[in-house]
Amino acid sequence: MRTLLHIVFGLALLGLAALVAIIFVPVQRTAPVAAPPEGWAPAKGQGEYAMRLADCSACHTAEGGALFAGGRPIESPVGTIYSTNITPDRTGIAGWSLGEFRAALYDGLRPDGAHLYPAMPYENYRRITEQDVQALYAYFMEEVEPVEKPNRAAELPFPFDQRWSLRVWKWLALGEAGPKIEAADAVLARGEYIVEGAGHCGACHSPRNVMMAQPALDATDEAFLSGGEIAGWTAPPLRGPDSAVRGWTVEDIAAILGTGRNAHAATNGEMQLVVRDSTQFLTPDDLTAVATYLASLNEGKRPEPRETETEALLASASPDMPLGARLFLDNCNACHFVDGRGADGVFPELDGNSLVTAESPAGLVSMILEGSELPSTADRPYSLRMPGFGHRLDDAEVAALASFLRAAWSNGAGAVGAVAVAERRRILTERATD
Repeated sequence: MRTLLHIVFGLALLGLAALVAIIFVPVQRTAPVAAPPEGWAPAKGQGEYAMRLADCSACHTAEGGALFAGGRPIESPVGTIYSTNITPDRTGIAGWSLGEFRAALYDGLRPDGAHLYPAMPYENYRRITEQDVQALYAYFMEEVEPVEKPNRAAELPFPFDQRWSLRVWKWLALGEAGPKIEAADAVLARGEYIVEGAGHCGACHSPRNVMMAQPALDATDEAFLSGGEIAGWTAPPLRGPDSAVRGWTVEDIAAILGTGRNAHAATNGEMQLVVRDSTQFLTPDDLTAVATYLASLNEGKRPEPRETETEALLASASPDMPLGARLFLDNCNACHFVDGRGADGVFPELDGNSLVTAESPAGLVSMILEGSELPSTADRPYSLRMPGFGHRLDDAEVAALASFLRAAWSNGAGAVGAVAVAERRRILTERATD
């Protein structure tokens, strides 16, 4: 239904956009940015570090493909977009000037005047500093190996395949270019810059409006970091009453960014790529800055663990217990335990877990069907893997297990139907064969 509404709205918007874009809307909307001091040049390693902050590798490197050569599929509600080659090859960005490179980051505009789809997070990259832009440019042009790989066309239906209509979208969706720092404290200011700009956290962790734009780009609006969804996985809220990090310490947040795990949770879905390719490389000071900023957006303590009816039910091991509870004992209890609190830094908590209680159960169902593997990082090199159970549980059993988890302990999320599980299994199977 949501996709149908997007299509209907898109068709209506296209007709209006055709007239408005041609007559009224300027090609781009960039405000002047402060130039670096005269004679400034990127320090050794600054460009690569800026690339890590911006997480370029995760999107622009296909699984098993050459670094930055593009081709990674990026799902959207209306079709699939493929990331582009950003190596200094003729099929990539060879020959781009600094101004053209900046225009791609700030305005989503190619040198030929074509508009980039907002799968490229230029809504957020507009807040990157001029120094980081120039450092990125120097890195990609001078340090990255060129790879010859033509770009793959997006698989979008009409009217979404009409790039010129993005001219109106940008006019409505983009804010002013250049950093916008509200925090006076230096640590908070650095965290704010990374989260809102280079790290583009809002691109996944903020919702999208009917135009598929981020309704808020900074913390002045409560919609910012209030949760989203990407590729069928929940990107949990990072602020508000349902925040995944509510009650976590700065050390907890820094740990999950740096290693993919902490005493409460573990990363899943697309966030595992973020840890693998980006956040594990942040300096301790920058991890602390991001964690401090996110902690500042969250108030309240984490609920104290308490014995629940679920624990008593599981401890009884009665042959009459519901199917979901029995499946948990058979498949999950050895790691996550009857209290649902797992083991610190190894097996994540299921009680209060944002993946388990998310509005959409797609991520949880995917985890049960396919399992997941935590990335190996410098601080936690052992790559832990949860096995998938799709080969041994049918759709009705997966639905029963997921429904049990979503209502167990202090969780209060809704049940999952077998039809929804079957659909998710179909999507995952198709994706694996592409």
